[in-house]
Amino acid sequence: MSTLIEARGLSVAYGPAAPVLTHVDFTLNPGEIVTIVGPNGSGKSTLLRALLGMVPASEGHVRRAPGLRVGYVPQKLHLDANLPLSVERFLRLTRKLDRDAVAHLLSRVGAPGLEARAMATLSGGQMQRVMLARALAGDPQLLVLDEPTQGLDQPGTAAFYRLIETVRQELGCAVLSVSHDLHVVMSASDRVVCLNGHVCCEGTPSVVSNAPEYRALFGLGTQGAFALYQHHHDHGADHPDHPHDHETCDHDH
Repeated sequence: MSTLIEARGLSVAYGPAAPVLTHVDFTLNPGEIVTIVGPNGSGKSTLLRALLGMVPASEGHVRRAPGLRVGYVPQKLHLDANLPLSVERFLRLTRKLDRDAVAHLLSRVGAPGLEARAMATLSGGQMQRVMLARALAGDPQLLVLDEPTQGLDQPGTAAFYRLIETVRQELGCAVLSVSHDLHVVMSASDRVVCLNGHVCCEGTPSVVSNAPEYRALFGLGTQGAFALYQHHHDHGADHPDHPHDHETCDHDH
């Protein structure tokens, strides 16, 4: 399949309660940066988990490219402050990495020299870069970020997403993220999916930020910050199948 992940009519429900997601269609192409935004409780993290096969669909289906290599950066890593786990040992827990490989990964994410530091002593920004280094260890085709900048200040958040874009350019991997950082993420994405239990609207950042469905959820105040951070990508032509000029909106909500 030419796409990395494709979902059609995807619904997810936990028990007999109302569905968390209803009839979601979604496609992710190679090399694309797609961000999922939406209010609390809108099903953003559930959609990520369903796309990765971590939770089952109650309706519809998800298809992933055979052998898809995924690097995952979670919202937060909970560590016992008394656990004597160094950064180097953490990075070597799931993969056989020598010291040179560990040093290379840390340098790649802008965190050189942290090998001997205890994981529990890292700042929020350092922790997220170490988590990103672990995600990159498997040379992913898809990098998945589940609200990775929670707890970071605005400059730290902006710096993290600049790093993500650099990584994408170097690896050529796709990036699928969930975030509340609208002012930064909207401008760092090729395509934005606005979710509220279903897909309210999707398209380029400029299309979504002006969509009435998006503004009904987030108000008009995001537009000024969006403009502050916006920049243009020149790689869209590399992916003729990208729906860069596409907008879909559900007017029933």
